[in-house]
Amino acid sequence: MAVAVAVETVRTDLVAGATGAVVEEWRRVAARTGPADRAAAEAGVRLAYRAAGLDGPERIVWAGSPRAAVAAVRELTGAGRSVRREVRTTPWAAERERLHARLGPAGWTEHWARTGAVLWDTTRSLVERVRTGIAEELAGSPEEESEVRLIMLDAVLGQHDAPWLAALGAGDGAEAGPLGGLAAVARTAGWWWPYERVAVVAERPLELHRDEVGRLDRGDGPALVFPDGFALHAWKGMPVPADFLASLDAITPERIRAEENAELRRVMLEHYGYDRYLAESGARPVHRDSTGVLWRIDLADDEPVLTVEVVNSTPEPDGSRRTYWLRVPPSVRTAREGVAWTFGLEADGYEPVVQT
Repeated sequence: MAVAVAVETVRTDLVAGATGAVVEEWRRVAARTGPADRAAAEAGVRLAYRAAGLDGPERIVWAGSPRAAVAAVRELTGAGRSVRREVRTTPWAAERERLHARLGPAGWTEHWARTGAVLWDTTRSLVERVRTGIAEELAGSPEEESEVRLIMLDAVLGQHDAPWLAALGAGDGAEAGPLGGLAAVARTAGWWWPYERVAVVAERPLELHRDEVGRLDRGDGPALVFPDGFALHAWKGMPVPADFLASLDAITPERIRAEENAELRRVMLEHYGYDRYLAESGARPVHRDSTGVLWRIDLADDEPVLTVEVVNSTPEPDGSRRTYWLRVPPSVRTAREGVAWTFGLEADGYEPVVQT
């Protein structure tokens, strides 16, 4: 019995290791930048059509970004109907059903948690940000926005389909099964639009800048840049205008208070520094206890910003102690309650044995 348990443990560890390697591969694909491998991508497109029982497209049109691809689709003539359902939706659903039948409901849920779910949030947030950016640039009216968004629904997301490709075990090449063509395009290009006689394929980004939790983030330029100049600016995931970032180094407390856009005002505060803003705006603490000091910043037409000033109990190599500023909800009333909230605890349940 002990031998059987040991063998099963080894088998489970091997499966988990293989799954982890697949997830990491698709994580790299989702974040890949640089020029597309056009020959490989076009071969993948034709393989995806064949796997769906369709003739390959008569021509493949390349675009410098998803924005340019949408613009190209709007101008297409004689392309025929979209075949996204045949190329992507139907084989996708069949593979998911096959896995679900083999693993069972609980097994599928566990499998998704270890594969696609790991990549889902960061990838989907990036997709939605790109979609919003395209709509903002190409749509001059509500009617145009509706048209643009319908075109985007015809897209196969290429590298940004990584969560599903990781979960469904998509391989590469003719022997890789019904998703082999989709996987080949994902590894080598960006979003693409399959129609009966024409496929439109977009280049990947040239640059992608994200913070430690995967949000678009860059303070000195665009966070996402495509070869044709389509670019998105963001600060810790927050969409911002390009000229806004250029002005951050010159902001003052007065400029922060004067900003009417509440979201941009929060970005300004983060960049400027809560401690610096508090010191220069004459703010006063609203509560103090053994855990730290609770500060409140009242902002016009917005909820107040509350931060807890805490001092690291572990000294630095030079003997100094670093001060941290913890952003907490506006409902917090004491410093202890604020620090406890950062650990997911109530104030009464926060009793650290050792503080670091």
